[in-house]
Order: sequence, then C-alpha cells, then structure tokens
Amino acid sequence: MKILGIIPSRYASTRFPGKPLAMIGSKTMIHRVYIQASKAFDDIVVATDDDRIYNEVVSFGGKAVMTSPDHQSGTDRCAEAAVKYCKETGKTFDAVINIQGDEPFVRPDQLTSLGNLFEDKTVEIATLIKEAKTSDEIFSENTAKVIVNLKGEAVYFSRSPIPFKRGADKAEWVNKHVYYRHIGVYAYRYDILQKITLLPQSSLELCEKLEQDRWIENGYKIMTCKTDFEGLAVDTPEDLDKILRTMDVD
Repeated sequence: MKILGIIPSRYASTRFPGKPLAMIGSKTMIHRVYIQASKAFDDIVVATDDDRIYNEVVSFGGKAVMTSPDHQSGTDRCAEAAVKYCKETGKTFDAVINIQGDEPFVRPDQLTSLGNLFEDKTVEIATLIKEAKTSDEIFSENTAKVIVNLKGEAVYFSRSPIPFKRGADKAEWVNKHVYYRHIGVYAYRYDILQKITLLPQSSLELCEKLEQDRWIENGYKIMTCKTDFEGLAVDTPEDLDKILRTMDVD
C-alpha cells in the first residue's frame, strides 16, 4: 500500500497569521508536523501557497510544492499537490492522507491506522472519530459530531448533537448514548480525491459548513477509525502559549 502524506499549510490565518512558521522550541510548527508525519510514511510533502513556508520546508530538508492561493479547503489543496508531487517524482500512490498543519504533535500511529484502512479496496475516504466524554463536546456548535452505521461508515456529520436522545434530560445525554466527535484528519483513495474536488458545494455542506457532508450527499462512503487521542491543535497565539507552558519541547 503506497501512501502519500500531504500537509496543507497557509500563511494567511485570520486568528494567527504566519502560524506555520511560529517557533515551538527550536523548530517551526511546520517542521514539527513534518517530523511526526515522516514517522508514519516515507513520502511526505507540504502543500503551500506561500514562498516563506516553501523555503522553510526546503531549508530543513523537507519536500514542498506550491499550490494555488484560491483553494477553499485543505482537500482541494491536497488534490492539486498530489498531482504535482506525482508528476515531479514519477511515483504513484494508492491513497493520500491530509495531515493538519497546525498539530505539531500529531501521533504517527493515528496516521498509519487511517492508511491501513485502504487495504480494504472498497474504502473510498476515511477519517478519525473520538468518543465524546462531556456535554460541552456534544452541544458545542464548534464541534462536529458524527453518527456511524454498523460497518463503521459515517452516516452524517453535524454541528448539532446527533442523535437526539428522546426522553432524557440533555444533561444526561452523554451518559445515555455513545456520541462521537469528528477529529479532522482525512484520508482519500487517490482517484476519489480527484473526483470529490470536482463536486459543486451541496446543500448539506452549505448548511452545516462541513465539506464531508458534500461527499456523503453525493454517495461517497467515509469509513471511520476510532481513536482515544485528540491532538493539540494550534488555532491562536494563546493556544501556542499554553503548549509552551505545559510541554517540554526542545
């Protein structure tokens, strides 16, 4: 099974401009993500639209490709980067893992678990989910929830708490049913990645602002992989300060 790990990385972040180049100890954030991803797969490439990020990756010996600044999602950036990387290297891949560029301590075992799902030839798309442990996780609109069928395939993603637990006080929902949160790491079979990026935005996607619902609405299946670990995402400078205060980094 040949897996390509792609790290989409943008400089222009509303809440944290220049985030990929922020220093975490002696290394930039994008460098730390690259190191962790390289523990899972042999082929890792950063997909960026910024020369500063591209030059940083090259400076530490990593691989990078320049992509369009007009992409609306990391998935779209991955699709372009995959084509460019394959053309530049002459390699082919069975699947692509979309590795978030703002999780400097992403766990390699989570990435390999996703990649292993593609040993099953019927798997088209895969993603990580984690059991919700608190009511805040269930009811926060900033947290995507997912319901899965008996095969482990995602049925629907929503910012609303799903499923609705009838006959129980909302404070007790977390104890009355197993709810799952979506952990935003995606994997796609190579040809499927190219197809889903050509799909127009769907009504469910526009409603929920969740791109994965576009794929489901168009009939694609998303296999889920359960994890007990949630990475430390850096969305703001305050998130980074917290990491630096609580973790021993070189």
